[in-house]
Amino acid sequence: MHRYLMNFLFGLFTLLSGLQLAHAANTCSPLLSHTFPRLQDEAPQNLCQYQGKVILVVNTASFCGFTSQYEGLEKLYAKYKDQGFVVLGFPSNDFGQQEPGSNKEIAEFCKNTYDVKFPMFAKSVVSGNNPNPLFKMLIAKTGTTPKWNFYKYLIDRNGNVIDSFGSMTKPSSSSITGPIEKLLGEKAQ
Repeated sequence: MHRYLMNFLFGLFTLLSGLQLAHAANTCSPLLSHTFPRLQDEAPQNLCQYQGKVILVVNTASFCGFTSQYEGLEKLYAKYKDQGFVVLGFPSNDFGQQEPGSNKEIAEFCKNTYDVKFPMFAKSVVSGNNPNPLFKMLIAKTGTTPKWNFYKYLIDRNGNVIDSFGSMTKPSSSSITGPIEKLLGEKAQ
């Protein structure tokens, strides 16, 4: 009898887990319904895991005049992550060939130079005729394409693009922190 009960409970748990995952997949916004390889190990990461968070998407580069923004992005992430905020970094070699390294080299640079802990994804194209699917949607929704490295897009908890910020806008700027704090005060619908 004990064995049958354990099998029943295991089956019930599996069914409920599957329903929970199906529900999560159904509530993911189209903007976040993409999977990208993680920078460090290229393991696939579905962006739906960030649904319900305030997100700052940034295209990055290791050899750019704006590379020091990694420090500000990490501080921003550390300050607000416990409130439901995340920075998502997408290295790209699109501008000035300033991200020539492999994913492993980029990951080591980010860790060793800026101790980056926010999620980073494998190097990809973020502009031009064939941007990655997320950036293609960000460009379509905002009507603006990244002009250079460290271009930023702010997304609310419901997966809607709220604003974009040029490379000159530092992560610590009130034009970024103000909207982040406002969005963090709002609940997901």
